[in-house]
Amino acid sequence: MPILQIEHLKKYYGKGQVCVKALDDVSLSVEKGEFVAIVGTSGSGKSTLLHMLGGLDRATEGKVIVDGNDIFAMNDENLTIFRRRSVGFVFQSYNLIPILNVYENIVLPIELDGASVDREYLDLLVSTLGLQEKIHQLPSSLSGGQQQRVAIARALATKPSIVLADEPTGNLDSRTSQEVLILLKQLSERFNQTIVMITHNEEIAQTADRIIRIEDGRMAGTDGTDAGVRS
Repeated sequence: MPILQIEHLKKYYGKGQVCVKALDDVSLSVEKGEFVAIVGTSGSGKSTLLHMLGGLDRATEGKVIVDGNDIFAMNDENLTIFRRRSVGFVFQSYNLIPILNVYENIVLPIELDGASVDREYLDLLVSTLGLQEKIHQLPSSLSGGQQQRVAIARALATKPSIVLADEPTGNLDSRTSQEVLILLKQLSERFNQTIVMITHNEEIAQTADRIIRIEDGRMAGTDGTDAGVRS
């Protein structure tokens, strides 16, 4: 059973002649452990789709099912709790808390949920991302690439059902971008972590197991890479 299912998803703004169809009947599924890239130009609907998948916005019609849970059937309070526990976000601008050190930023979602930290898992995650020597430093002392690694660690710390990455290399130089993408690929494989990444960059998208193209709010094709196309 897929970890993520999107069924006839629509997001419309306005009505009649001024109706804008940001998403127009999008359906797809993602398997557990799959690394998927959603590719589209500015205004194609890819960011809107990512917001729908993470429950940051509600659809006009359709369903988003994450790990068997219909997220739009939840009320706002339950959706907030589910999002905190089951969805990890990696943003282009990192979104780290400047007054918290690396460790505190990583465990923040866990502590907000009142849960206990899995120290063994966290140590493995920090080691995989090469953050052992930075664990007590503030974000301001880190490079852009290091800050994005912290953001990735934070996204994975709760062992979420899915990780949603919004242009995660957008603020990085080409070399650092490649390093971050390689890490995302490794994390997907090592922890069997499902990752959905949006990007406008074709070269970056090639890192993923599968590329989904979106244009004018509609699916425009699917490309399989080394892992092949999954339905």
